[in-house]
Amino acid sequence: SHAKEILHCLKEKYFRELQDLEVDGQKVEMPQSLSWYPEELAWHTNLSRKILRKSPQLEKFHQFLVSETECGNISRQEAVSMIPPLLLNVNPHHKILDMCAAPGSKTAQLIEMLHADMNVPFPKGFVIANDVDNKRCYLLVHQAKRLNSPCVMVVNHDASSIPNLQIDVDGRKEVLFYDRILCDVPCSGDGTMRKNIDVWKKWTTQNSLQLHGLQLRIATRGVEQLAEGGRMVYSTCSLNPIENEAVIASLLEKSQGALELADVSSELPGLKRMPGITKWKVMLKDGQWFEEWKDVPSNRQTQIRPTMFPIEDEEKLKAMNLERCLRILPHHQNTGGFFVAVLIKKSPMPWNKRQPKVHQKLAQRTGDTEVTAANSDNGSKCITEERALAENEESKKMQELQNSDTEQSKKEGVCGPPPSKKMKLFGFKEDPFVFLPEDDPLFLPIQKFYALDPSFPKMNLLTRTQEGKKRQLYMVSKELRNVLLNNSEKMKVINTGIKVWSRNSDGEQFGCAFRLAQEGIYTLYPFIHARIINVCIEDVKILLTQENPFLSKFSSETQKKVKDMAMGSIVLKYDPDPEKPDDLQCPIVLCGWQGKTSLRAFVPKNERLHYLRMMGVEVFKAKRKEEESESKTAEEVQHRLAQTEEGMDVEDKEHDLVTKMEAEIGEESSRSPVESSAMEVENKIEDLDQSSKNANNHVSQENDNTDTSNVKD
Repeated sequence: SHAKEILHCLKEKYFRELQDLEVDGQKVEMPQSLSWYPEELAWHTNLSRKILRKSPQLEKFHQFLVSETECGNISRQEAVSMIPPLLLNVNPHHKILDMCAAPGSKTAQLIEMLHADMNVPFPKGFVIANDVDNKRCYLLVHQAKRLNSPCVMVVNHDASSIPNLQIDVDGRKEVLFYDRILCDVPCSGDGTMRKNIDVWKKWTTQNSLQLHGLQLRIATRGVEQLAEGGRMVYSTCSLNPIENEAVIASLLEKSQGALELADVSSELPGLKRMPGITKWKVMLKDGQWFEEWKDVPSNRQTQIRPTMFPIEDEEKLKAMNLERCLRILPHHQNTGGFFVAVLIKKSPMPWNKRQPKVHQKLAQRTGDTEVTAANSDNGSKCITEERALAENEESKKMQELQNSDTEQSKKEGVCGPPPSKKMKLFGFKEDPFVFLPEDDPLFLPIQKFYALDPSFPKMNLLTRTQEGKKRQLYMVSKELRNVLLNNSEKMKVINTGIKVWSRNSDGEQFGCAFRLAQEGIYTLYPFIHARIINVCIEDVKILLTQENPFLSKFSSETQKKVKDMAMGSIVLKYDPDPEKPDDLQCPIVLCGWQGKTSLRAFVPKNERLHYLRMMGVEVFKAKRKEEESESKTAEEVQHRLAQTEEGMDVEDKEHDLVTKMEAEIGEESSRSPVESSAMEVENKIEDLDQSSKNANNHVSQENDNTDTSNVKD
């Protein structure tokens, strides 16, 4: 619903302002929508980065793009790289693996497709986004975080040997197979030659020869983990057949009919494309060409492999339908060069066909024992466990190895980092993911204060601390909880979950030590039955443009609702009025705080600007006001009591009186009921950050939630 509002805003406001605009004597070209992207949700501009950043006439448009990108409402991305997620045909119930996900633009598209229905807070599907590079994983986290989804997990593995995960299905362990897999493999990148000058300097045929083996291994690992009937999209930003058709042909050949290329010619109408090719030659760095494997001299057979050549058997080749691959050339529609192939899995891979029977029995047995171990009380060992282990000596040994380290942590719902012996992993050491126990005393006051629905999945709440005070509470979907609990020993999880509550020491005196976090409010809102205030559009404007407005500034309906409510964290909800089509037509849910005499919104700065833009408020001016107020705030706090300007109205006098009284009795100023405690929490978090390097991915900074002027105050 927000996407439609942004599109309306772009067309009606920003694009109109670009009409007849000249920069450096040249007329600015209007942005165009990509004809093949559904519902006009993708647009293209020819404005260079330099012009966008430097031209004063384009400053407003540039600021809009940057701010909305920060919020996650806009993603800036190479046009052709938007194609693979669209061809995956994702539904909200699909389990999705993104094998080489960083920097995360395609992952963001997948998350968006999972949440096609905004009224479903927890879609049944999820996205596991993987990357081999630890540092790039944090870039991936940053991208995914903008979309505030409880259904995403970022993991750090080599895609060619990503482990089989297990999930618990009715008390039985089963291997997790994915419904959709995106396999956007590392490539030579020669399709980016128009924008990437390095390609011209560094390109050699050697690049493709070196990458072919890795690409084939990653694609093979992908199809192994694909469910029957599932779809895998293989893509590269290269035009070299050795990285493209050669990989697909080799995969199809060794699948022995288990895979087929999908015909996607009718999908994405408007996208200009060429069919895949069936004949190509292989060239060495020194310019030597080879048409067949048998021509390759033995001293070159380590560089050139048989899988790099076209299939010789004409019938086999015809049956593969390689022409169903998509080749997108740069001059077709002013994009980068790109290759895409859509594979469908019809049956298990031939080398996997026999395994499941043996594997399943063992998996069931280990599943039973682990589940009983997890459910048994701390004091007693289950008899079932002993019986199951005694059944078979071999399975006993395996079971002991598997369970010895993880049994205790399973009981406690702790998903720690994997053992370092199994994998050579570099990068930050991650904190464990600790699920809240069912009887955790922490949850009861939260449940009572916000009148949470009985259906609220409290088992899905987690923290990143095993000991000490829990400062933040995060939420994952039920399906991801299942994945986390059953695979902690074999998987390096970088990040998962969405922040839903933050500890706030002020809140304790009002009955709840945790305030709502804006990131998770759309996930939490359906379960909250108390402390909700429905506000009109004028109230929303006041909340988002004024720092800490008095209650008297709000509509009489809002004042009545607030009157009987205790101080503390609240939900502010705006519902659109269909009879007023000029007003904002998408619902808004904001986190707020009710003080003694004031009401305020706890919303990150860019999100504030987003909502104001959607309501037609000129944020350019609002931003200047904010900047001025920032510089004045420190002086105001010190001198306000002494100053009494002649034109001061009654409200300001009342405000000063309240400030003075509360200062005298040692309380915090009514002007800022939560900032100081937010600052205390923030300072402590910062201390923690320095001692543990991983905090840049999960502990989101509070001063993003309270814009800079609030923190200063």
